[in-house]
Amino acid sequence: MRIIRVQYKGSVFYAALQEGAVLCLHRQLGLEGPIPLTEVSILPLVAPSKVICVGLNYREHALEVGYSLPEEPSFFLKPPSAIIGNGQPIILPTDVGRIEHEAELALIIGQTCHNISPENVAKNLFGYTCANDITARELQKRDPLIGHCKSYDTFCPLGPWIETEVENVNALAVRCVVNGEVRQSGSTADMIFSPAEIVCRLSRIMTLLPGDVILTGTPAGVSAIRPGDMVQVEIEGVGVLFNPVETSEDAETVIQ
Repeated sequence: MRIIRVQYKGSVFYAALQEGAVLCLHRQLGLEGPIPLTEVSILPLVAPSKVICVGLNYREHALEVGYSLPEEPSFFLKPPSAIIGNGQPIILPTDVGRIEHEAELALIIGQTCHNISPENVAKNLFGYTCANDITARELQKRDPLIGHCKSYDTFCPLGPWIETEVENVNALAVRCVVNGEVRQSGSTADMIFSPAEIVCRLSRIMTLLPGDVILTGTPAGVSAIRPGDMVQVEIEGVGVLFNPVETSEDAETVIQ
């Protein structure tokens, strides 16, 4: 099932995608029939309490950046304010140097969980989506705490939907295509720590809440993005996420 998050007549809810319409998944709202897509506002997929990112989780990427393979998953946090949806622009700050894409499989938590076992991970997941862990690479080299280079607004595109049914999450093709050129091409089979192991280990450290997002690492091939680019993240069996790239000088900010 493909699920998006929408606003309709003042209510915000998750809805199943149908042909040209959505079906409300919150029965208490009393919206039983299909609602035309033209009548809803599509929102970012989730409003999480946290976005957790696992670093260096693909063998080839670790070698690419010159690090030894980790014995334990390392992680950092992105602010939820970095999230944008499918089709929304990635806004590049003008004073931070080289900025790169990182195509990633994202896990969406479905219910509150803590200290869970690997065999119980699946029932605690809402589903899967595509993510792009945008990174200001030159800042990363200067800032060992990572947070600065990953936290700008728009640096966490997610979409195009949450896919609830994936056959084998441990063998999915992951690609990043920029302006039609394949930049990254890997497989979740190259992960050092599997999605189930990641969720299990993170749940021993912190309580995971519904809507929380876990980015599971990126394959080799990260490269620079520039204003005017069109970046797409493709994950087999999940979907394709599209985002244009702009500069902050092009973007208009409205705070209400």
